[in-house]
Amino acid sequence: MKIRIDDLRGAPIAALLKLHLEAMHQHSPPESVHALDLDALRRPGITFWTAWEGSELMGCGALKQLTTTHAELKSMRTVANQGRKGVARALLRHIEVAARDRGIRQLSLETGPHAPFAAALKLYQSEGFVVCGPFADYVLDPCSLFMTKHLCAPEVAPLRHNAAFLQDT
Repeated sequence: MKIRIDDLRGAPIAALLKLHLEAMHQHSPPESVHALDLDALRRPGITFWTAWEGSELMGCGALKQLTTTHAELKSMRTVANQGRKGVARALLRHIEVAARDRGIRQLSLETGPHAPFAAALKLYQSEGFVVCGPFADYVLDPCSLFMTKHLCAPEVAPLRHNAAFLQDT
């Protein structure tokens, strides 16, 4: 699987995002759908990734910068026939690394609290996300569940003193 930044111009990604938006509208009332369309995902401050196996699209996910240290996970979706292959987990971990590299210290998301979102909730919980209150411009909504994860700084090798150097000084 290869994960890459995507310009959102290909037909496969347009089709996947169309299905994603349709599913969100199927499972939530219009005022509770916060999924972004193609144009919104192209706005500054949003980076969009796709996962591929050869020429076959496997899934997608995006990172929306909220502040210099806080970002939102958006548009996580796996292609239907690619389920149970670790696509969503790989995308999530890839996006987390990119977020840390950008200085993001908190990654948040909004999803549905009911059955159609159960697999997503299980994934987010297994990756360390915890339930939180609304963030950014969100408000309390019975059709929304908010989660967040505090990210550590990129790992830096611990400073080690060179015993020989210390003895020579």
